[in-house]
Amino acid sequence: MRLTPRKTLAALALAQAFAPASFAAPLVTLDRNGAWVAIEAYGPNIVHVTIAADKAEVLKGPGYGILPKNADNSAFRHSSGASASAGGDTFTSSGMTLNVNPAPAPRVPSQGEKYFAPSLASVGLQVKNARGEQVLSMSGWEMAPHTVNGEKTYQVGASFAAPRDEHYYGMGQNQESLSGLDLRGRVLDCKHWYDAPAGETVCVPFMVSSKGYGIVWDNPSSTRFIAGVNGKTAFQSQVGERVSFFVITGNTPDELYTGYARLTGKTPIPPKSAFGLIQSKARYDSQQEVLRVARTYRQKQYPLDIMVVDWFYWTRMGQMDINPAEFPDPDGMNKQLHDMGMQSIISIWPRYETSGRYFNELDAKGYLLKDKDGKSVDGLPFRADRTGGLIDATNPKARQWFWEKSRDNILSHGFDYPWLDETEPDLVPDGFFYSIGSGDRYHNLFPLLHVEGVAENMRAWKPNKRVLILSRAAYLGSQRTGALFWSSDIHPTWEALARQIPTGLNMTASGIALWGNDIGGWQWLPQTTTATKAPLLDPSDAREVVGQNHDYPELMTRWFQYGTFTPTLRIHGDRKQADIWSFGKGAEAVMARWDRLRYQLIPYIYSQAKFTHDSGAPFMRPLWMDFAHDPNVADIGTEYMFGPAFLVAPVTEQGQVEKDVYLPAGSDWYDFWTKEKLTGGRWVKVAAPIDRIPVFVKAGSVVPIGADVQSTATRQSIAEVQVYPGKDGEFKLYDDDGVSYDYEKGKSTLTTLRWNEGSGKLTASGGDAGLAKSLPGLVKVIGKP
Repeated sequence: MRLTPRKTLAALALAQAFAPASFAAPLVTLDRNGAWVAIEAYGPNIVHVTIAADKAEVLKGPGYGILPKNADNSAFRHSSGASASAGGDTFTSSGMTLNVNPAPAPRVPSQGEKYFAPSLASVGLQVKNARGEQVLSMSGWEMAPHTVNGEKTYQVGASFAAPRDEHYYGMGQNQESLSGLDLRGRVLDCKHWYDAPAGETVCVPFMVSSKGYGIVWDNPSSTRFIAGVNGKTAFQSQVGERVSFFVITGNTPDELYTGYARLTGKTPIPPKSAFGLIQSKARYDSQQEVLRVARTYRQKQYPLDIMVVDWFYWTRMGQMDINPAEFPDPDGMNKQLHDMGMQSIISIWPRYETSGRYFNELDAKGYLLKDKDGKSVDGLPFRADRTGGLIDATNPKARQWFWEKSRDNILSHGFDYPWLDETEPDLVPDGFFYSIGSGDRYHNLFPLLHVEGVAENMRAWKPNKRVLILSRAAYLGSQRTGALFWSSDIHPTWEALARQIPTGLNMTASGIALWGNDIGGWQWLPQTTTATKAPLLDPSDAREVVGQNHDYPELMTRWFQYGTFTPTLRIHGDRKQADIWSFGKGAEAVMARWDRLRYQLIPYIYSQAKFTHDSGAPFMRPLWMDFAHDPNVADIGTEYMFGPAFLVAPVTEQGQVEKDVYLPAGSDWYDFWTKEKLTGGRWVKVAAPIDRIPVFVKAGSVVPIGADVQSTATRQSIAEVQVYPGKDGEFKLYDDDGVSYDYEKGKSTLTTLRWNEGSGKLTASGGDAGLAKSLPGLVKVIGKP
C-alpha cells in the first residue's frame, strides 16, 4: 500500500491517537552486548520484561490490552554487579525477585560456534517467588527476520525451562481436548480462528503455571505456544520487533488473577439478568414469534430473563436497519418484554455488503479493512457467508460511526443490549491492513477494540445502566468490557458437549470469567443420529424439531444441566424451535426443574460475580485452583468447582446413567441430591439418571437458596440457607439493585454468613439486617433433622 506524504502523516496521527496510553519510564534499561532489556513493575508481584536489538523498541511501553496507568516501580529495589545476588542485575520486592544474567564474558568461539554463532546477544533471567523459590527461568529469546504481508519484520519469541512436574493452563479458548486440561506436551496456535477443526479458537495469551506464576505474552499477532515439549516452554509470535511479556507471581492462584486484573482491567459486575436464562435461536423470524415464546415462558411459569433477536432481522447485511415486514413495531415488542420482566439482546454485525446503503460512505471515509492497494476488502470471494467489508475497529472514527448507527438505528428501539457477533473477525485480516498496520501484526486485536468501543459508548449513552454485550472472541483485557463470551458456533453433538468442559475451564483460567456456550450446540441439527444406545428420553413427541435424531432430547437436557452450572445459561441453535418445551415432554420436565434450580442459585451466583469483580479470579474453576496440594487434579478437565461450594461433573456420553467422579483430597463431600457424605481423595461411581448429573458440595460450605422468581426483575428473598457441616465455613452474600452502577459507589449489601462447627451455629453479620433477624428460621443443616 503506497501512501503520499500527506496520507502518511495522517495515518501516523491516527495511529498515535489510538495507541496504548503513555507509560511510566522503565525501572531500568540494561545493555547486554547489544541486546537491550527494559524492566518495569506493576506492583510488588508483576514485572514487565522487554528485550530487543533496538533500544527504541524496549522504550515503547506495553501493547494493547495492558493498562499502563497501573505501572508502579516503587516496591522494587535494584542491585547490580557484585552486589546482586547472582551477578548481573537483581530486582527485589516483597512479592518476587527477578535476576537478569550478566552479559557473557568475551571468549574465543569454538569451531562450531564460528559457523553457528547466534546473531542475537544472549539474555537469560530467573524469577523467584516471595519465599525465595525459583519458579521461572528464561533460557533464550529470538528475533528471526522475515517478510509478512510485504513488511520486513521478525518472528519473535522467548523460551523457558520446563520442569517435569510443571503444568500449564489458560491461553484462551482451544477446543481440541475432550477431557484433559493440562496444556503440557501440546503446541497451540494462539490465534482467533473461527474455522478451527474442533471449534473456534480464541487467543488470550495469559498462561498460568502450577509453579505459582503466570506469563502475559504481549503480542497481538498469531502466536504459537509450546508447552513443556522437549524440556522447553516457548512463545513464538509471527510479527514483532521485540519480545515483551509480563510475569506475575502469587502464593495462590487468586493472587495471580488479582495481578492480571491490575494489569489488564477488572471484570465489572454485569446486570443480574445476565445470570438468568437467556433464550435465543437462529433465528426468530418475526416479533410475533419472539413474543409468542416469551409469553409461553410466562404461561408455563418457567423463569426467563432475556430474549435474543439473532441475525437477519435486517433487510440486508450491513444495512443496520430492522425489517418492518417482520418487526413492524420493535419499540412495542420491547415494551411488552419489559412488562413481562424480561430484557432483550439484538445481534449487530460489523460487515457491510458492497450494494448496501453504507458501503460507499465507509469506503470513501477509509473505515473498512483494506488490501495492499488501499481498496476496501469484500469477503464474498473468500466465502459466501463473509460477504461485505469489515469495519476497521482500530480506527477511532470508524468505531464511533459504528456505535452511532448501532444506537440510532437499532438499540434506540428499546433493545437493552447488543450482541456483537463475528468479533474474531470472521473476515480474517491476514494479508490486509487496518488503519494502524497490517492485519497480520494485529491479528488478535479486533475483539478488544470493537467491543470496548461499543461498551464505552453505551456507558456514556446511559451512564447508570450496566453494560452487557455478547461477544464471540476476546483478547487481553476483554474482561473489562462487561461482555459475556461464548464458544462460538459449535456442533449439536455429544463430542462438542464433551469439549466444552475443558475448553471453558482453560478460558476462565485465562482471566475471562464470564464464559458460556450455546446450550444444545449452534450448528444445524441433523435429522438422524449415529447413537447406538436407546435414548434416555422419549423423542416421539419432538419429531417436528429432532426428526429421527432420537437422542437429541437427551443431549439437549444434559447440555442444559451442565449450563445451569456455568457463568451464563443461554439456549441457542439452528433448529426449528429452541425453547425448553420443544424437545418432548420428558426433556421439558427435566429442564424446567433445572431452570428453577438456576434461579434458586442466583443469590449464590451473583455473589460470585462480586468475588470475581473484587479478585479478578474466575468462579467456574478448574480443580487445580482450589486443590493444588492434590496431584491427581492437575489434568482433570471433566469436572470443576462452581464457586467455593459446588463440584460439578457434567454427563457427556449418550445413554450414561452413572459416572466416575474424583473427589479432591483435603475435604469431605456431600452428594447434592442424596446428601450422602463421602471422604475426598478418591474416585467414586455416582448415579446419573437423566434428571440429574453428579453435583457435590464441599464440607464447610454455606449455600444461600433464593425464593422462586420468574426473572431477576423481581426482588428475590432468601428462602433457605443450607449448611454442609464438617468444618468451619463462611459465605459472603452480596446483593445490589442488579441494574445500575451504584454498586461502584458502595450502594450494596454484603452479609457474612459464618458457620461455627464447634457450636453448630450459623450467624450473620453486616449487610442485610432483615436476613440476620430471620436467619434462625431459614437455616438447614444437612445431615441433621
